Amino acid sequence: MRRMVVDLNDRRPLVAIPDWSVQRIRAAVPDDWEVVVVDEVADASGDGGEPTPAALQAIRGAEVYMGYGIPAALFAAAGDGLRWAHSGSAGVGGSLHEAMLASDVVLTNSAGIHAEPIADTVLACILHFARGLDWAVRQQAERRWDKGPWETADAPVRELSELTLGVHGLGGIGRAVARRGTALGMRVLATRRRPGDAPQGVELLTGDGGLEKLLDASDVLVVTVPRTSGTEGSIGAAELARLPDGATVVVISRGGVVDEEALAEALRTGRIRGAALDVFAREPLPPESALWGLPNALLTPHISGASHLFWRRETELIAENIRRYLAGEPLLNTVDKQAGY
Repeated sequence: MRRMVVDLNDRRPLVAIPDWSVQRIRAAVPDDWEVVVVDEVADASGDGGEPTPAALQAIRGAEVYMGYGIPAALFAAAGDGLRWAHSGSAGVGGSLHEAMLASDVVLTNSAGIHAEPIADTVLACILHFARGLDWAVRQQAERRWDKGPWETADAPVRELSELTLGVHGLGGIGRAVARRGTALGMRVLATRRRPGDAPQGVELLTGDGGLEKLLDASDVLVVTVPRTSGTEGSIGAAELARLPDGATVVVISRGGVVDEEALAEALRTGRIRGAALDVFAREPLPPESALWGLPNALLTPHISGASHLFWRRETELIAENIRRYLAGEPLLNTVDKQAGY
C-alpha cells in the first residue's frame, strides 16, 4: 500500500494542523493509499530540526512526506521509496543536505502562503518610521507630550507617495509588498534573479547592476530574498552605504542576508532612519545583540507570517499538489535544489 505521512503538528496552536485540514488531505488521496498522521509535536522551524521518534517510525517506506522540512536523519529513514517531500515552511535550507541534493525526490515548499500577512507587516513597519510612530511609542512610555520631533524643519516625516520602495526579491512576498506600494502611490523598484513579468507599476531590475540601481534609489529597502549561498551576507556595509540618507530598511525573508552589525552601525550614526527586522542570523536574537538597544530599530520575533488564514491557504496548496502528483503533472512550488529555493 502506498503511504503518505503528514507530520505537520507543532507546539504553536496557530501552526498545528487542524482536524478539518487532515480530513481534506485524506479526501484528496485514493482509498488504496495509507495516510499516517504523526501526532507527536514537532518543531516547525522549517530548517529541518531534529525529527521526532514518531516521525522516524512513520516515514519508513513512505512515498510522500509532509512536514516542516525533512532533515538528513528523517530522509535516510524513509528509504528508497520516497518520491515527494513537502515543507509547510517556505525556508528549506535544512532540507538541502547531500542526500536530498543527490536524489530524484521532488521537494516542494510553502512559498507564497505567508505572503499576504507578511506584506501587511512590511507596510506597518514602513509607516512606523515614515510617520514617526517610533517617537510616539517612546513618548507614551515617558508620559511626555512633545510635537517637536514631527515639526522641526528637518524632521524625516514622509508621505508614502513621495517615497521609492525597493523590493529586493520579487517572489511571492515581494509581489505582495510591491502591490501594496503601488496602491499607495509609491514608486516601486524590484530585483529578481530571472527576467519575467512584474506586477503593474513595478520597474523590474535584473542582471548585473540590478541590486546597485535598487539601492541607489530606495528610500525604503525591503529584503525578501531567500537565504542561499549566493545571498548570505550580501547586504553589508557597502550596500547599506548606497542607500539614500534617511532610508528605512525592512528585513523580512531570512536572517543572515543582511549584515546585522553593519546595519546596527548605520542606525547608530543616524544615516539609516530606521530598520525593522523580523528575521535574524541567530534566533532567538541573542541578548547581547546591539540591535536590542537601538531606539530606531523595530524587532519582532519571526512572527510576520502569523495568520488565522494560514491553514486555508496551505491546505489548498497541498490538495492541489496531491491532485497533480497523482496525475503526473508538475507540482506547484517545486524547489530548485541547486538554487536553494
